[in-house]
This record gives sequence, structure tokens and C-alpha cells, in this order.
Amino acid sequence: MRMSIRTEKGNAGSSGADSNPGGADSNSGTDAGSSTAVAEAVVAEGMSVTIGSRVALSGVNLTVPAGSSVAVIGPNGSGKSTFLRALAGLGDVSGQLTVDAASHDAGVAMVFQDAGVDPHLPMTVGEAVSLGRYPTTGWLGRFSKLDHQIVGDSIRRMDTEDLVNEQLSALSGGQRQRALVAQGLAQRSPLLLLDEPFTGVDVLARDRILRSIGEELSDGRTVIISTHDLADAARCDLVLLLAGKQIAFGTPESVLTESHLAEAFGERVLHAVDGSVVLDDPHHHHEDHDGDARGHRGYP
Repeated sequence: MRMSIRTEKGNAGSSGADSNPGGADSNSGTDAGSSTAVAEAVVAEGMSVTIGSRVALSGVNLTVPAGSSVAVIGPNGSGKSTFLRALAGLGDVSGQLTVDAASHDAGVAMVFQDAGVDPHLPMTVGEAVSLGRYPTTGWLGRFSKLDHQIVGDSIRRMDTEDLVNEQLSALSGGQRQRALVAQGLAQRSPLLLLDEPFTGVDVLARDRILRSIGEELSDGRTVIISTHDLADAARCDLVLLLAGKQIAFGTPESVLTESHLAEAFGERVLHAVDGSVVLDDPHHHHEDHDGDARGHRGYP
């Protein structure tokens, strides 16, 4: 499916974020460390990630302000999931990588791309969401009233109340993704990582996930998502474009340009009759959301 984007001119901004990229107030609402504002959620300098003997990602240099939203885009195999896993502490990283949330009790919350669940795994949705509290309580810790409230709130936010006693393995892909996102929300981390959260989900799941991202940002948390959808990327404060290395990082206006996309996607970047740039990518399963009532930038 082809998705239309704008052709931007002027400063590409590939070397770093804008000085004032937007995002929610970093002073508000995080369970971990909300009393002291943290200016930077993630800082990478000369960062590379190795998988086995192969360098999967290299040349990452960026600063992500706390309370901002970031989209990570690029073709298949470009290093999107590798980057998110590195932020979660998974991977052989060289260079400098500082993730503020890693120093908090809640740690980094990461929701992996849904790849199915072992049908023999005896776990209900309620139990799966409750796992999000264990980084804070410890595996043997007792849940407080607040922990139970947070789990219930996360279940409600993802509209999974009627699924609480259902086996995770019995759910549809969209239902399971909502349950896994609820688990990430329950962790109440200052940093939420979502790996392709909209892939293969229904309209209801997509709407709930979008709404929850907006709520996390309003509470001053940082949200980083990987996506193939340029319209979803354009909603974010910042965009990181990868192709085995960092191609560009900055505001959507500075990153989603013809030259940057051509460098990352090659011949899949085409020209439309009206002069705009189009990305011909089979992974774009959603319709163009530029006309969505939520607007071009930001989440509901």
C-alpha cells in the first residue's frame, strides 16, 4: 500500500533533535522519580549493537528528552527492534548508551511484538498484566492496595476487563496485544517501549493503544515505538530513521524527507503525480491517517 507524505525542504536535522521538540511536562505523574525532573530519558553517542559476530546497528547518536514521543522507522532488518531491545538492556552494546529509566525501581517497560503465546502456558490476562508490577514489588513481594489499583487501571485502560480470566493463549492477536500493552502500562516505568504495537491489530486495539500512549505522555512519561507506518511516525515529537545505521534523527518535518527516505528505503520511495513523495511498502497495512480527526501531530 502506498502512503503519501510531504516533501520537506531546508534543514534536514539528521544530527540530533530540535532544541525544543515538544512532549509532555517531565515533572508530572511518574511513579518513579517524579519529584525530580530528568531532562534526558535516553542519550546515545556512537552506539552500536552486535548480535553474534554481526553488527546489527551502528552510528546511533541522539538525545531523547523525558516526556517525549519517538517513532523508530526503517525497512525490515534496519535495526528497529534491535534498538528497542538495547534500550531495555538486551543486547551487546558498544559506545555510550544512558537510559534513565534503568536506574528506577520500575525499570524499562518493553512490549515486544506479538509472536503468539505457547498454548500450554497456563496464564490468564489478569495474571499477565500483574507481571508488570514485579519489577517494583519483587517476585516474592506482596501486592499493596496501590499495586492492585494500578493493575486494575491498566486493564481498564486497554478495555480488557471482560478478558481478565481468559487464557492469554486463547485470545485473538488484537486482544493479546491489548493485554500485553496493559502489562507494560502496569509497570509504570518512566520509559515505555512498544515494538510494532499496531501490526496485525484490529481498530479497537489500535484505538486503545493510541489513547494509552497519549495518556502516558500526558503523565510525563517517555514513549518510544517502532513502526512501519509513516503517518504514525508523524504523530510523534521525534523520529529515528534506521537502515542498519542511523540515517536521521529529529522532528518529523526534518526526518521524513525525500532524501532521507530514499537513503533508507531505496527504490520504494516514489513520486506521485502531485509532486509529493510516496513510500511503496507492503508493511503499510493501515490507510493513510493524515486525515484522522486526532490531527497530524500528537496522540488523543
